[in-house]
Amino acid sequence: MADQGDAKHVWDMMESIGMCMLATEDGTDIRSRPMAAYVAHDEHMVYFLTDAASHKDEEISRNPAVCLAFADPKGNNYVSVSGQAEVSNDRTKIRELFSTPAKAWWDDAEDPAIRVLKVRPKDAQYWDGPGRAASFAKMLVAAASDSRPDMGDNAKVRM
Repeated sequence: MADQGDAKHVWDMMESIGMCMLATEDGTDIRSRPMAAYVAHDEHMVYFLTDAASHKDEEISRNPAVCLAFADPKGNNYVSVSGQAEVSNDRTKIRELFSTPAKAWWDDAEDPAIRVLKVRPKDAQYWDGPGRAASFAKMLVAAASDSRPDMGDNAKVRM
């Protein structure tokens, strides 16, 4: 596992990317859906607003182990986070997180259907690449020289 500097790098990457795929277990299947992440490094938590009627809430109540997959394909940067999730009706946190994008789903922060999904990261793996154009160039050089390209940093991180 990498050091705490790498853990900070993971938090920074998650915050910078912002959107992720949240994967939960549904019986023997794995389901993913895009979610807007509210990254709170100081609280060691990633938050999401969700609806009380959503299936992911039921899936998390049966198995709280989740995966968050953040991707920035243009920058060639990726983060996969494993953690434990919990659904809460913490109205104070809901009001704190409610912002303009949430208005696409709910009228205001007082909507009784809103829940906050809290994910406490356990560990992560990141790939921090040199960008799409540079990656392509490095692959061409490596193919021509029969070597392996340097595709950036990669580390497993205890969060």
